[in-house]
Amino acid sequence: MENHIFAWLPHGTDLFWLFLLFVLLFGANKLPQLARGLGKSLGEFKKAKEDFEKEVHAVTADADTKPADTQPKVSGNLPQPVTPVPAPTATSVDASTKTT
Repeated sequence: MENHIFAWLPHGTDLFWLFLLFVLLFGANKLPQLARGLGKSLGEFKKAKEDFEKEVHAVTADADTKPADTQPKVSGNLPQPVTPVPAPTATSVDASTKTT
């Protein structure tokens, strides 16, 4: 059994009728202008895609090579960092309740 994925695409005489329809609708001198405009727009799209990919790669490369900034980005009177205090254990709570 053959694979007919592209069977719905126009081929053979269908292409001839489509081309004739385009010529009738747009005129013989408009078709080159339409094709030129389509080519330019596809070129611009490809260029924009490549620029975007370069930008993404540059940002990810900078993030990989740049060390993490440990200094705060704000200035002025900043509060001191809070150090965690260990929670009381059951033995220290029992010892403090027994002495009173």
